[in-house]
Amino acid sequence: MNNRRRMTGVVTSNKMTKTVVVEISRKFRHPLYRKVVHSSKHVKAHDEIGCQIGDKVQIVESRPLSRDKRWVVESIVKKEIRTADTGVADLKVETVQETEPTTEANNDSA
Repeated sequence: MNNRRRMTGVVTSNKMTKTVVVEISRKFRHPLYRKVVHSSKHVKAHDEIGCQIGDKVQIVESRPLSRDKRWVVESIVKKEIRTADTGVADLKVETVQETEPTTEANNDSA
C-alpha cells in the first residue's frame, strides 16, 4: 500500500460536477486546559463514485486536480439511507392536513 494520507469524513455538499465537499471533524483534549475541543474543516474531493449528502467517505490525498481539489474519494464507508425528501416542513404540513378534516367533521355534525 502507498503512504498517502487517508481521512474519513461526511459529505456535506454534492452540487458540483464530480466534486463533493467533505467535512472532516476531530475531537481532542487541549494540552494546557484539558478541555475537549471540537474542530472541523471542509475539503473538496474529486468524486467518481457518486456520493450523496450524509455519506461517510474515505478520502485520499492526490496531486492537485484544480485550484481547490487535492483529495479523491476512495470509498464509501457508510451509505446514508434516505427515504423521500421529507423534511420537517413537510411533516408539519401533513399534520395540519390531518387535523383539518376532523374540524370539518365537527362543523358538519353541528
